[in-house]
Amino acid sequence: MLPAVFDLTRLRALYASGAFTPLDLAAALAERIAAADPAAFITPVSPAALREAAAALMARAPEPGSLPLWGVPFAVKDNIDVAGLPTTAACPAFAFTPETDAVAVARLKAAGALVVGKTNLDQFATGLNGTRSPYGAPRSVFDPAFISGGSSSGSAVAVAAGLAAFALGTDTAGSGRVPAAFNNLVGLKPSRGLISTTGLVPACRSLDCISVFALTVGDAVTVRRVAEGFDPADPYARRPAPRALPAAPRIGVLAGAEREFFGDAEAERLYDAACARAERLGWTLVPFDYAPFREAASLLYDGPWVAERLAAIEAFATANPDAIDPAVRRIVESARAYSAVDAFRGQYRLEALRRQTEATWAAVDALLLPTAPTTYTVEAMQADPITLNARLGLYTNFANLLDCAAIAVPAGFRPDGLPAGVTLVGRAFSDDALAPLADALHREAAPGLGRLREAALPEESRVAPPADGRIPLVVVGAHLTGLPLNRELTDLGGRLVRAARTAPDYRLYALPGTTPPKPGLVRAPGFAGPGLAVEVWSLDPAAFGRFAAAIPAPLGIGRITLEDGTAVSGFLCEAHAVAEAEEVTEFGGWRAYVASRR
Repeated sequence: MLPAVFDLTRLRALYASGAFTPLDLAAALAERIAAADPAAFITPVSPAALREAAAALMARAPEPGSLPLWGVPFAVKDNIDVAGLPTTAACPAFAFTPETDAVAVARLKAAGALVVGKTNLDQFATGLNGTRSPYGAPRSVFDPAFISGGSSSGSAVAVAAGLAAFALGTDTAGSGRVPAAFNNLVGLKPSRGLISTTGLVPACRSLDCISVFALTVGDAVTVRRVAEGFDPADPYARRPAPRALPAAPRIGVLAGAEREFFGDAEAERLYDAACARAERLGWTLVPFDYAPFREAASLLYDGPWVAERLAAIEAFATANPDAIDPAVRRIVESARAYSAVDAFRGQYRLEALRRQTEATWAAVDALLLPTAPTTYTVEAMQADPITLNARLGLYTNFANLLDCAAIAVPAGFRPDGLPAGVTLVGRAFSDDALAPLADALHREAAPGLGRLREAALPEESRVAPPADGRIPLVVVGAHLTGLPLNRELTDLGGRLVRAARTAPDYRLYALPGTTPPKPGLVRAPGFAGPGLAVEVWSLDPAAFGRFAAAIPAPLGIGRITLEDGTAVSGFLCEAHAVAEAEEVTEFGGWRAYVASRR
């Protein structure tokens, strides 16, 4: 029997028992979604299509570790493409049906995950409250009088209500974090460019991130590692340069006049309780000046960045003004008041604020902030949609403008039964380093899982801190032990951790004209190869940064999934570079190929 809510640990245990299959899951979820809040989904997958997808999965039962999300159901915010399902962005007149999946969706499907439907959102991802949709307003799973948070409203409700194990949202101003706080979930906002936005209807294209809602930090990280990877088709994709954090970090906290909860004493109490838990974990709390972060946050809607929202839909908005939600239209049309001069002035001010925040980052390793300063009823939000929505972004709007990673976690419940959340924020590419900290803070709060307040967080999903702060690196070719470039690792203090093999969906090519000869490793979702012999090395963060900066195109650092399901930074090759290259996958690894040439 499917639990009321289910994380990856519970679902995998069900499958391992042999008494439950993806077909059983499809039947249970079809009934559950049909009986759920109809505002959560815009387009649920039909029961027949869900059964067909489950049956196809069962026909390709995986080798251990080869499909890390086999049979795991997930929901997709309806501004992210899923082949064959309409993409509406919560605007019926805008709707179209894509022929291909968004890159992130394709990667999750290739790992065995099952799409259960497209979820509701604040129209064109403009809002943090969840009431700006002609398809209805999803409600908090704890009290239907209250907002779910937005813009990823339906995605959060789907996970918290047990309609999916995880869901994709998006996050430009906080849309992947505020709904997590209002539904007792984890909301993971990756560093910009870590997950491809190819196949996403943009809100602010230069700032948009695809985010993850899950019941535990461990689940969210697992999903992120499957979904991420450099996408050369996405002009805003970036190769990560992982940033380490100490196990006992210095944590910036709000103090004095910068604390603002709009009169919500319970939200403030829960923030204070989270700070106390952080101290019990051995972290050092450091009051910091939030003012430059707050001013940067205000630029998102009260500055020229609102023009990016108009740029995303200008032709549609001009031709179909009455098709747009009044609050959304008011925001988007306000962009017409800004000039190119204003845009440059905004950039100048943002860079000045970024420089001001450097003093904070020199004093702390991460920030601990309320995810939202308060919450509101649907009725109150609809009566004052602009002012109240703006308050929700007080502690979230700056994150993408200032190039930060963030993980929102539950922080407990108010006496009225509504949840609140806090968010750990770090600098770009601190994603992996933030995860064990966020997981520890979540477990210390013991708030349950989604709508089940008494459920225990499974030990199996615990995110272990790195043993020594070193960063693992998968090497594929000339950097292997005994091969010509291995010294580049050892000279930087690199240590061999273990030999390993990739998951089966990787292909290996001999790149022409390289000295010494180098391979190109390319992921090919759906390809069933032998898996390739690789080595995992480790470097300290500074050495990793120097090593990654020296890698020549078309090679770069991305995430490589190993046969045990773990994802580790390593050498990947841009797909265009292997178009004329000799494929050598059949050798099972670069060392065997080199030996065959002797």
